[in-house]
Amino acid sequence: MNDNSSRPLRLGTRRSKLAMAQSGQVAQAVQQLTGRPVELVEITTYGDVSRESLAQIGGTGVFVSALRDALLAGEIDFAVHSLKDLPTKQPEELALAAIPAREDPRDVLIARDGLTFEELAALSSEKAARIGTGSPRRMAQLNAWARELGKEIETVPIRGNIDTRIGFVTNGELDAVVLAAAGLSRIGRSAEVSQFLEPDAVLPAPGQGALAIECAMTNAPLAATLAELDDPYTRVAVTAERSLLAALEAGCSAPVGALADLLADGQVVTEMRLRGVVGTTDGKTLVQLSTTGPVPSSSEEAVAMGRELAAAMLDKGAAGLMGERAL
Repeated sequence: MNDNSSRPLRLGTRRSKLAMAQSGQVAQAVQQLTGRPVELVEITTYGDVSRESLAQIGGTGVFVSALRDALLAGEIDFAVHSLKDLPTKQPEELALAAIPAREDPRDVLIARDGLTFEELAALSSEKAARIGTGSPRRMAQLNAWARELGKEIETVPIRGNIDTRIGFVTNGELDAVVLAAAGLSRIGRSAEVSQFLEPDAVLPAPGQGALAIECAMTNAPLAATLAELDDPYTRVAVTAERSLLAALEAGCSAPVGALADLLADGQVVTEMRLRGVVGTTDGKTLVQLSTTGPVPSSSEEAVAMGRELAAAMLDKGAAGLMGERAL
């Protein structure tokens, strides 16, 4: 490392239970790699303290900018982010040193009485089921799914940590909430899931389930060490997804879903399928397309795959479904 190798490495993390859990897992891996202790440095981001919706505060970067400022100021040595929170443009001063193997990218439903989405939608003949989510992407696809079933649901905007969101169900305020499978897994609460939502019905956010490990570009020895945690298949998959998001000129809070699947022939990964969706939050209009090709051998090829699918979606009218587009 380029500084005192006897002191602990400082890992910057958000303060939430989920962020601390996933950062703790990375800290253990880095300690094994380096033989050096790793201490967690808790940092509060604007997204943590604001009570407004992500769409209102311009969701792009609100959970990462404070961590990046601490990196650039030398207050921490590296940072761990949920990849889906990262703006698609990478700062030149910071290295995206590692993207470890991805957890389950799917969304999940946590519902009263363990009901599935189809069962909740069936209740709407009496009173529409109230399903909480702060994500326009989820709202668009859940409402579209209900329409396919010939039903209607009520999507209710919510914010808060995992405990707060699940609490809306346990206290009877909502019939269900939708969360990321990966987050529940990382804090040991997967047993509370009522239903895993398959990507055919609800595409996840670009990069969902993956972590990003950043350090200063000037700290080349640390970047090289952290790179040992990188998973090349996860990197090309999420690079394609984020390229799609960037080419649509959409921010983290836009109603855009994307997932790159690695398709295998036996034990050999042979192709990658990239799926994307954009929709109005009422679910009345969706643009959903996919493309399949050889597994990208470089980030440049993954970027090209995302751009090509985005161009096809824009040709189908995707731009008009996203509201205000953000660079």
